[in-house]
Amino acid sequence: MSPILFYGVPEGCSFGSIVALEWSGLPYRLCRVEMPEIVSSEEYKRINMVGETPSLLLEDGRTISESMAILHHIGARTIDSGLGVAQGSADFDRLNQMLAFLNTTFFQAFGPLWYAIEHPLEPQQKQALTAYGIAAVEKAHHTLERLLDGREWLLGSGSSLADAYFVGITRWNDFHKVVDRRQFPGLHRLYERMQQEPAVRFAHAIEHRQEAKSSGGFRGEVDLAEALGLLKQAA
Repeated sequence: MSPILFYGVPEGCSFGSIVALEWSGLPYRLCRVEMPEIVSSEEYKRINMVGETPSLLLEDGRTISESMAILHHIGARTIDSGLGVAQGSADFDRLNQMLAFLNTTFFQAFGPLWYAIEHPLEPQQKQALTAYGIAAVEKAHHTLERLLDGREWLLGSGSSLADAYFVGITRWNDFHKVVDRRQFPGLHRLYERMQQEPAVRFAHAIEHRQEAKSSGGFRGEVDLAEALGLLKQAA
């Protein structure tokens, strides 16, 4: 079987893994996981006991969770094509460092804003949490603009797995309306450039159940029941 990526909607950070798989050319399928209903179900926890997306079910029945682990797995399988880089190299260290920043500081900055929307809170609590989140998002954007340091892409002259993950997180600002991205010219250019990538257009179309044209190895979608059946067969 082809690997299956379990992606979360709406607005899941798994978006970046879809983009990376499209870039990789590797064969894969997708399984849609509605949040919060399905992602927290006992059925899905058979795939990911933490109850989070993304998860990647491999050909041999193993499951990988966490975006960084999935992206590094994709990278390790695409070193010959130039998407991945060899572990132990300077390029790998730079990639790992950028992914770690995106996965911690940048991702977590939006956490208070999501919590304020998704949980019942007293007005004062919601106001304080929202203010904290806004400050964190603004600071994270300033830091990432400095890390970009005038480059066209996060790691240099060409796109990387870090750019794939970046676009899936950065779009959360479009939902929360925290910063005017034009204040950060490097990030703004990168984000707008990524919107033109066929892999990004494909991921958007998949999430919104629109006609999606793959330029990679997409082999179709499966539902959770079918994916669990394949997992059982592989065990």
